[in-house]
Amino acid sequence: MSEFRLAFPACVIAGKHRLAVDDIGLLRKHTFPEGIRTSDDVIVMLALNNSCPEKCPEWDSFFVEQLAGFVVNYTYPQGSLDEINAAWLMRMVSTDGVVNSVLELELVLHVMEISACVPDELRAFALDQLRLALSEKVGGYNHSRAVDRKGITRQDIDYVMRVLRGLCDAGVVNTPPLTWGVLMRIGEETLPTANHPRWADILAGLRLIDYAETPRRSRWLRIVDDPSSNCESAVA
Repeated sequence: MSEFRLAFPACVIAGKHRLAVDDIGLLRKHTFPEGIRTSDDVIVMLALNNSCPEKCPEWDSFFVEQLAGFVVNYTYPQGSLDEINAAWLMRMVSTDGVVNSVLELELVLHVMEISACVPDELRAFALDQLRLALSEKVGGYNHSRAVDRKGITRQDIDYVMRVLRGLCDAGVVNTPPLTWGVLMRIGEETLPTANHPRWADILAGLRLIDYAETPRRSRWLRIVDDPSSNCESAVA
């Protein structure tokens, strides 16, 4: 990582105070003419996001759509997630389990929305950002909360349901163990009288799904159309 260097025009854009629409056009034409296709491309996007203090509104959608498309559609298993590319994504956007920014959290949520399958680890990770906001007041989700309070707000309810959407079935939330555990920890961080009424309904609808743990595989993050099948990024 210490030897990584940004090429033109990314190196010039990274030195600017504000990332503008014209800069996105340059990136599309010169840096990512085929879109985000390698783990190095992801590093460039993250570096640009972190280096420019101000960004045009168009950057947010470009950042989220391009990176989510790479994670879900251009790494194996295509169209879905497994524990390996989910772990890689979590490591890329977080420090000690805390998602670094609102935009990187939106990336995680969008990846979950467009994936045919979401590992329990990633759902639990996303929900844990709410717990961290409640208990430690840190992270991207904490920055986005409209109200700084100990109880569950309407905004928190919407966030939780966005994470749980794929698990809901006629009012029942079929909850795998890690997701269940984080939801219980979130509840422990709040006072029942301070919570939005919908929170109690969510908890009442939870059904723990017990299943045998799938043996963890050990492989590299594989990139589609890699003729040599060489590794692009280690995520062990």
